[in-house]
Amino acid sequence: MTVRTRFAPSPTGFLHVGGVRTALFSYLFARKHGGVFVLRIEDTDLERSTAESVNAILEGMTWLGLEYDEGPFYQTERFERYSQVIDNLLDEGLAYRCDCSKERLDALREEQMAKKLKPRYDGHCRHRDLDPGKPHVVRFRNPDHGDVAVDDLIRGRVVFSNEELDDLVIRRSDGSPTYNLTVVVDDWDMGITHVIRGDDHLNNTPRQINILRALGQEPPRYAHLPMILGDDGARLSKRHGAVSVVAYRDQGYLPEALLNYLVRLGWSHGDQEIFSLDEMIELFDIDQVNKSPSSFNTEKLDWLNQHYIQHGDPRRIAHLLSPHLGRLDIDPATGPDPIDVVLAQQARAKTLAELAAISAFVYRDFDDYDEVAARKHLRPVAREPLERLRGRLDMLALEDWEPATLEHTVERVAQELATKMGKVAQPLRVAVVGRAASPGIDVTLTLVGKEATLRRIDRALDFIRGREAER
Repeated sequence: MTVRTRFAPSPTGFLHVGGVRTALFSYLFARKHGGVFVLRIEDTDLERSTAESVNAILEGMTWLGLEYDEGPFYQTERFERYSQVIDNLLDEGLAYRCDCSKERLDALREEQMAKKLKPRYDGHCRHRDLDPGKPHVVRFRNPDHGDVAVDDLIRGRVVFSNEELDDLVIRRSDGSPTYNLTVVVDDWDMGITHVIRGDDHLNNTPRQINILRALGQEPPRYAHLPMILGDDGARLSKRHGAVSVVAYRDQGYLPEALLNYLVRLGWSHGDQEIFSLDEMIELFDIDQVNKSPSSFNTEKLDWLNQHYIQHGDPRRIAHLLSPHLGRLDIDPATGPDPIDVVLAQQARAKTLAELAAISAFVYRDFDDYDEVAARKHLRPVAREPLERLRGRLDMLALEDWEPATLEHTVERVAQELATKMGKVAQPLRVAVVGRAASPGIDVTLTLVGKEATLRRIDRALDFIRGREAER
């Protein structure tokens, strides 16, 4: 048997991290067993489904590198097939037409709740021969007795009583099929062997199994993933921060960091924290997924992202950094090679957006000094070191503007003034960068370039003279 899994998002909003974890686990299971990973777009909610959401799903899957083998398939292109299946169920007495009004259904629900019974349809229309030309819905005739046992790969055996399941609607009055019918037909037609999805679908599973068996089909194996919680224990939502995959991309997270983080939400392999995609495929086992919910920890994601930025190929990181520089209105072509910037800064940032922000000084002059850094390092006592540095740096030829020569120049000024290196380098750093943190002063000056360095030293000297005049 060839393993076939599917990821079946609804395009009614963004692709969120919970959905990505489902896609990832389905992808890993298929790849580990030499199987097929299918992408299906469940767009039967015509009012809420949008082309924008479809594009966000496809864009997110591409960015993450979760390559699907078949699809994307769209349910809206399969309405004729669903209608055929529903008509067959009607012909075989396994489904029936229902014209119960909303008022009757509401009254039935209130009566059942008053008696502390589980609300369910009472089968009022089961034996009525309704005119198919008049408004109606179609209901699946659920078995009256017995149990449905779901041998879940994560939760173990879960048993549902058929007496608790009602005759669910499988075709609306407008002729459109409902979720539980379309999912069943798609999983059947696409040969899905394993359904990996969130545990919010667990209650749908016995209903879908009953429909499959009514169609003469054996159900796939099911694995229901526990939900993802925010730091406060509530279900992960927008109020906990970004939950859209595209938002994480735009904030400067790397796809490998997000996948690495999500695979550890509910699954582990010893104490290992860092996993390449190939390692995930090799080591992943659905049987080892936890039954309990997992909590999303942004600090842990940041740690992983910093690891991947720091240890990633500088050329690739530079390529991914460029759009983040663009969002700051910086054209990377106007300054040093972004690869050199990455080499200097990649251990200093948790995200690409942060890396762009702390590297902006390389490409353009800053507006203001960091207040604390300026108060500490741009004092009157720094005027002489900066003036002497300015003179020495001005004398350097452009071909000598490289780290070794620049470091020697700063060291020489410190020696001449009989002071520590930091007393010279830190005022210079604040003058050139605007703050007290940057790569080594030799690398910093190399990246900024001679013209900008001299201009910024002049500005710092004016700042110091202004402070002197205020006294």
